Amino acid sequence: MNLYIRFCFIALFISMFSAQSYSQKYPRSPKYEEYIKKYKALAMQQQKEYKIPASITLAQGLLESAAGTSRLAVKGNNHFGIKCKEEWTGGRIYHTDDAPDECFRTYNSAEESYVDHSLFLAKRKYYVSLFDLDIYDYKGWAYGLQQCGYATDKSYGAKLVNLIETYELYKYDKGMTDDKRKLADDIYEIKVKTPDRTAHPSMANWRRRIHQTNDIHYITAQENDTYEKIAYDTRLTIKRLLKYNEATGNVKLKEGDIVFLQAKKKYASKNNKLHTVREGESLHSISQLYGMRLKTLYKLNKLPDNYTPVPGDVLKLRKK
Repeated sequence: MNLYIRFCFIALFISMFSAQSYSQKYPRSPKYEEYIKKYKALAMQQQKEYKIPASITLAQGLLESAAGTSRLAVKGNNHFGIKCKEEWTGGRIYHTDDAPDECFRTYNSAEESYVDHSLFLAKRKYYVSLFDLDIYDYKGWAYGLQQCGYATDKSYGAKLVNLIETYELYKYDKGMTDDKRKLADDIYEIKVKTPDRTAHPSMANWRRRIHQTNDIHYITAQENDTYEKIAYDTRLTIKRLLKYNEATGNVKLKEGDIVFLQAKKKYASKNNKLHTVREGESLHSISQLYGMRLKTLYKLNKLPDNYTPVPGDVLKLRKK
């Protein structure tokens, strides 16, 4: 173990055992909760690929970007306050931080910022000692980042811990959703690995994007997609994927169709109580739109098995 790494370990333990509790308490801000909801899947994906706790990634994103509202985040998609450094050849923005007009990296998307943050920690010698810590040791990671030089703020580690515990971010280290159901780790790394590159040459390094509705993860079908392709890409069995979407194997997907990666809920979310049928909609497409079970849609509205939706019909999505 070289001298620098040894120093990081020693400083880490001194900081954890001697630092006084950081007195500021973060309120459960709706702005912070919205940020967490938006980026938690991305943070968990980074954990799977780079072995950085999702709780740490989310806490740093919240702190460094003021929950996505900072100038660096808004104008440069920089969620982690990463400065240019000598090796950086991408976009730049100048901002006063420790000194006037410092150079910070800019990205085309928040997702690029998250990936670069992971690479920044994984490939720099300053942070190598952190990867010897348990993946669930968020306190070790938080104080370790401070001691190994990520930020000059002497309360940086305590602030991260405070955020993690206030918003229960540690549950994402174990792949937990807000309703405590465990997610399959596989769905966060869904890079297409096509054995026949000639059949899909443009998709060799393509990733499917994961979205949420009614707190359920889903992707949207692409042109010429099938359930078989999606099952392969998401590492789910075709049987499970069809069950989640209340579909049969002979159903053809259209571009833009919602395909759930988890079981749908009994009812639509609290914000969606009624639906007015539009041209071309089916009961199945309506149930997919709101992430609710098709059986519940029939039952709530007391519909016969042979019911065909008529534009203008109003359907209940919840009991109340």
